[in-house]
Amino acid sequence: MSNLPTITKNLLIVNVLIFAVTWLVPSLDITITGRLGLHFFLADDFHIYQLVTYMFVHGGFTHVFFNMFALWMFGRVMESVWGPRKFLFYYFLCGIGAGIMQEMAQLGTYYFEGLYAYDQVNTGTSIMTTGQFLNSWNTVGASGAVYGILLAFGMTFPNERIFIFPIPVPIKAKWFVIGYAALELYSSISSSMDGIAHVAHLGGMLFGLLAILYWRHHPGSDARFSQSRGREFFENMKRGFEQRKKPQPSNPRPHTSDREADMEYNARKQQRQAEVDVILDKIRKSGYDSLSKEEKKRLFEASKEN
Repeated sequence: MSNLPTITKNLLIVNVLIFAVTWLVPSLDITITGRLGLHFFLADDFHIYQLVTYMFVHGGFTHVFFNMFALWMFGRVMESVWGPRKFLFYYFLCGIGAGIMQEMAQLGTYYFEGLYAYDQVNTGTSIMTTGQFLNSWNTVGASGAVYGILLAFGMTFPNERIFIFPIPVPIKAKWFVIGYAALELYSSISSSMDGIAHVAHLGGMLFGLLAILYWRHHPGSDARFSQSRGREFFENMKRGFEQRKKPQPSNPRPHTSDREADMEYNARKQQRQAEVDVILDKIRKSGYDSLSKEEKKRLFEASKEN
C-alpha cells in the first residue's frame, strides 16, 4: 500500500476499517448502517450528511471486496493522472450524484405504488407502518463513486486492454465501460428486485460523464485541482526525463567516430526533450485530457527511451 496515491489509499483504509468494525462487532452493524446509510429523503431517518457517509458502508464481504478492488485497480491510475484534489472531488461528485439518482428512483416508486395514500404496508412477511417501511429503504456502498471512476478510466484510456473475469480475452476499456453501463441500464429497467441499486450505479456514471465533458470543453476550469501536490506525478516524470540528459556511467552516450554525427545526435536528443517539456507544461496547465492523441503517444514513447 506504500506506493498507492494518497487519496486512493485513504479511501481504501476507511472503507475497510468501517466494514471490519461491523463484521467484528455485529451489534454495531445495525447502528452504523442505520446512521450512515442513505435513507429515503421522506423517511424520518434521513439526514443530509448520509449522501456522503453511505459511500463508506457496505452490505457484506463481496460488496466491499469488489468495490475496493475496482477502486484500487482504476482509482490509483486516475489519481496519478489527475492529482489528489481533482480525483477526490470527482469521487465525491459521482458518489453524491449516485445517491441523488437513487433518491429520485425511490421517489418514483413512492408515487407509482401510491404509498403516500396508505398508513400500513404488507411486505409479504409482515405488516408495518408506512413510516417504518420507508425507513427500511437504505442504500449503502461506494459503487456509484467506483462506477464513476471506471467511466473516467474508460474515457481517458479507451483503447487500453484489460482482463475481466470471466472473459477469457482482454477487451478494450471503452467496450468494458459501455457493456457495464448497458447491463446496469437493463437491470434498472427490468425491475429485478435483486437488492442492487442499479440506478445509483448509472447515476455515478452520469455525473462522472457530465464532469469529464465539462472539463474537456473548458480546459482551464480544473486548473485549481492540479496545484500543489497534484503536480507531483508530472514533476517526478519531468525530473526523470531531465536526469536522462546527464551522462550516466552505466549507460554512456553512444559513441560516433564522426564529430558531425555526434552533434547531430545531441541536437535530436535536445529536440525530443524540448517536445516532452512542452507536453508536460501543457499537462500542468490544462490536465492530461487536454493532450492530443499524438501528444499522448509522444509522451508514452519518451517514457520508454533510454
